[in-house]
Amino acid sequence: MSKVTAVAPSNIAFVKYWGARDLERTLPWNPSISMTLSACVSRCTAETVDTDRDEILWDAGGGRLVDPDAGFAARVQAQIDRIRAALDRPARVRVATGNTFPSAAGIASSASGGTALALALAGTFGVEPDAAALSRLARLGGSGSAARAAQGGYVEWPAGNGPDDGLRQLAPASHWALCDVVAVVDAGPKAVSSLEGHRRAPGSPYFAQRQQELIGRLDEVRTAIRSRDLERLGRALETEAVDLHLIAMSSRPPVFYWKPATLAVLDAVRGLRRTGTVGWATMDAGPNVHVICPPEAEPAIAESLAAIPGVQQVLRDRVGDGPRTSGEHLF
Repeated sequence: MSKVTAVAPSNIAFVKYWGARDLERTLPWNPSISMTLSACVSRCTAETVDTDRDEILWDAGGGRLVDPDAGFAARVQAQIDRIRAALDRPARVRVATGNTFPSAAGIASSASGGTALALALAGTFGVEPDAAALSRLARLGGSGSAARAAQGGYVEWPAGNGPDDGLRQLAPASHWALCDVVAVVDAGPKAVSSLEGHRRAPGSPYFAQRQQELIGRLDEVRTAIRSRDLERLGRALETEAVDLHLIAMSSRPPVFYWKPATLAVLDAVRGLRRTGTVGWATMDAGPNVHVICPPEAEPAIAESLAAIPGVQQVLRDRVGDGPRTSGEHLF
């Protein structure tokens, strides 16, 4: 088959997937809602090869493709095998992949990476998946955030009982031009993976209470997106972010993702709001902070966050249109 390159964006969850009813099938306890991004992306090139094994390469930038570390290679190999089995295609492949942002640091690289890999492999196998099929393929590796990465704009992944669980776009990217300013306080991999965090989450004494409160919170976020009400959305997403980390910190054993600079960024965002620069903070499973804001506030927020001690870099992103194929191959 032909060589195919896929570009897939990360996303930031407004209402989080945290805790799975079935980790093997990636079935969540609760629905989740996210905003698809546009600049934080993974790129993956795949082609079939006439060999007896797959080849996996990492894009190190500057046109350099290198052998990935053994752990990453094993995870990608396992996902290739799952996708190959799901599509019933026996061919071996050469794959190269890389990100425009830090991996495994709580910026949903599993979402963009898993979706880019699934779309590239499907293409090189001669399959053109729709959004629902791409979502199912992407999350075979256990990433719930990958379930939402198959569509652009504002996306909800319901808590269904099986793989065909009604993934739906609440609104396209053109509906609401929100920005996401990411304060990276630790670009390294998390000590505790999201998959392990999902496994521990139901052990928190607050897990059941969060599930009850999510009923109203999901409605708040849906309404806020529909009406483009940033204050309504912001109140809900800040509460939700703290709740996720409350569950993580009270799991057994506990998971601590926050760093000292995480708290400094959260404090700075509240301070900016008091002076009229509107942004609302959220975090996925990691120490880095996403600030959701209107386009006119993005420059001031990015400048303020970059000046905070402990912030290693600031990423500026915005709502995007979802995954696509590209003619710019990695090899």
